[in-house]
Formats: sequence, structure tokens, C-alpha cells
Amino acid sequence: MDAERLTLHGDPVAFATHLRARVPAPESVALSVGEIIERVRETGDGAVIDFTERFDDAQIDTLRIDEAELERAENALDPGVRAGLERAIDNVRRVGEAGLDPDRTVEFDTHSVTVRTAPVKRAAVYVPGGRAPYPSTVIMGVVTARLAGVAEVAVSSPPPVDAVTLAACRLTGVERVYQMGGAHAIAALAYGTESVTPVDVIVGPGNLYVQEAKQQVSTEVGIDGFAGPSDLVVIADADADPKLVALDLLAQAEHGPGTLVVAISPSLALLADLATELIDAPDTGATGVVVEVAAMQDGLTLAQALAPEHLQLVGPAAEALAPDVTCAGCVFVGASAGTAFGDYIAGSNHILPTNGAARFASGLSAATFRRRFSEVRIEDPSGLAEAAARIARAEGFELHARSMEARIRDNH
Repeated sequence: MDAERLTLHGDPVAFATHLRARVPAPESVALSVGEIIERVRETGDGAVIDFTERFDDAQIDTLRIDEAELERAENALDPGVRAGLERAIDNVRRVGEAGLDPDRTVEFDTHSVTVRTAPVKRAAVYVPGGRAPYPSTVIMGVVTARLAGVAEVAVSSPPPVDAVTLAACRLTGVERVYQMGGAHAIAALAYGTESVTPVDVIVGPGNLYVQEAKQQVSTEVGIDGFAGPSDLVVIADADADPKLVALDLLAQAEHGPGTLVVAISPSLALLADLATELIDAPDTGATGVVVEVAAMQDGLTLAQALAPEHLQLVGPAAEALAPDVTCAGCVFVGASAGTAFGDYIAGSNHILPTNGAARFASGLSAATFRRRFSEVRIEDPSGLAEAAARIARAEGFELHARSMEARIRDNH
């Protein structure tokens, strides 16, 4: 894999934009995705099956995979793979518990407001197929939804669904597994068909068609965001092992075209070694860049501007930057904390904001599947009504004012 060598000059934000522009922009698929969604809404299962034959080159008679097939997949699972999956399930559950917020009540003299959360009823996890199976995505999505209290969780994946993915569905207790992928799967999950129960939230990574479909149905269902191609930024000092850093960059580059991997360092020797390691590796279609900066703080500034999905800090000087990081999907600190651990088993979630969205978005958590709302109780409305009625009338809402004033006890 070739890695272009650059030097940070000028505005880091402009430089970050320049780096992201090195990844070819995908063609717009909005129109074709809209047509797919509309056809699925109109004709249901038939449209999904037709699109499956057309886009996935798969002949299927039914969309839902039966329980017997899931059981066979679990029984055939290699014991070592099963142990790994079970450990990942436990780790993701334990880390996810840290994101659960208890209800909290704020008490005033005359009233109280309780901030409550409640889970959605149904959720779906989209699990990509194509280049490789992703049983790890089953764990990240399903375990988190379960932890949030979602009663019914479905998984959708393009046929033929890999046996390990099916086993992961079984181990995580998925109610429904659908053999369908692409934009037509997202449409079916959002609007329902004869055999697909519509859900309230859809999460998970996928290709451009999947992500565009999620965007288009987001007025009807909740989504986790636009989970596009992977990206990784590594900030490393002169003490970092170039072979390990290169391996981490190449591991993310396995996700293929559209993936951006960036190494940042003030050490010219390290960057030269990295470029050598990368150029000898197979080309996956990912975009690789090594960037020289004047100081470690400049590296952090550039990384913050890139707001990467994954950020690794390697070497003592780089690791010291960890408390100052605010814009990253997940931060990996130290030579032993390779990004791949987060993809599988560390317990952090691998469904993360991509393409710079970590500037404003968060990774998948229980909060994605829970709605937040307030519960208001008022014992004595007099003071509140007198204060708020003036605001209502200033806004021109006379009946709002009267509604509140009617509750002043002196009026009863």
C-alpha cells in the first residue's frame, strides 16, 4: 500500500479537509435509493426478493431465517470462536452498562421535573456482507440494544448469511434474522413488509446504498448516523515501534476503498520507516498518508480537525495527549492498544462516527436506543403562572397565558 508523505503547513483545519479530499468522493446514489425504497413500500416482500436476486445474486424464497438454521449454526461453531464471541459479548455488555443513565429528579419549591429515559420497542442491526462476514457487528449492535432494554431486536444481512454471523445472532438472543441487504433491506425494516416487522431504530455499518437509505428513512425511524468507510489516525513519537504502527494502519486498510489511514509524527525517522513498511504491503484500495508535524501538539491539533473514527496515541509523548482529545470516535492509548481490539473484544463499540462526524456525533451506546423525556409535576402553579404568562403574552400567545393563569389557586 502506497502512503503519500506530507508536511503540515498552515491551517490544520484546511489541511484536514485536504487529507479527506484524497479519498475519492462516491457518486450520489440518492435517486436510485429513493426508487428502491418506494418500490419496497409499494410491493413489500416481492420487491425485496427481486432486489436480492438483482443486487446480491442470491435466490431466496423467504426473507426470514428460521430458528432451526440458527441452531445448526450455533452447534457447528468452532469452540475457540465461540469462546471469543462469548467473551466479546460479556465485555461489550460491561462497558455498555457505564453508559446507562438513571432517571433524575430536579426539585423546585413548588414543582419537580424528572428526566426519564425509556427504550424503543423494536430495533434492527444491519450487518454487512460482501467483502467479509461481520459477527462482531452483531455483538456490538444487539448486546447494546438489549442492554438499553429493547424488547425485540432483529438482524438483517445480505444472503448467504455467514454461519458464524448466524451463530452470533443465536448467542445474543436475536428474535428475527433476515437474509436481505442493501437499500431494500433498510426500506423493509423501516416500513415493514408482509414478513418483516417494522422497527423504531436501525443501526449498523454498510455500503453507500445502505447509508443513503438510512438517511432517507430517518424521518420515519431513528438511525445511529452515517457509518461510512473506516478511518484511523495514529499520532506516534520517536519511541513508537514502526512495525506495530504500520500493522495497525494496515489492519484498518483491510476495510478497502474509501478507508483513510493517517500516521502523524514529528519524527522523520519513524515516518520513513512507516512508509517503507506500508509500501511493501498488499494494496487494498485504502488511502494512506504519513504527515510530518513540528511538534506533538500540532499532531493533536490536526487529529482534532480530522475528528477520526479511531485515534491511536503511541509512545510516551503521544500518550500524554490523551486527556486533551475531544474529537474522536474511540481513543486507543499505548502501544498495546491496537485499534483491532476495539473492533472485536475490548468492550468499546465499533459502530462509530466516520468521515469527521466525531466532531459532533458519538459511537453506538444504549442511549441510541432510548428516548429521553421529562415528567413534570406542579404542586403550586401560582408563581410559575405569573412569571410565564408575561412571556406568553410577549410572544402573542394569549391562550397559553390564560391556560397557566387559570390554575392559580386564587382563581378557583
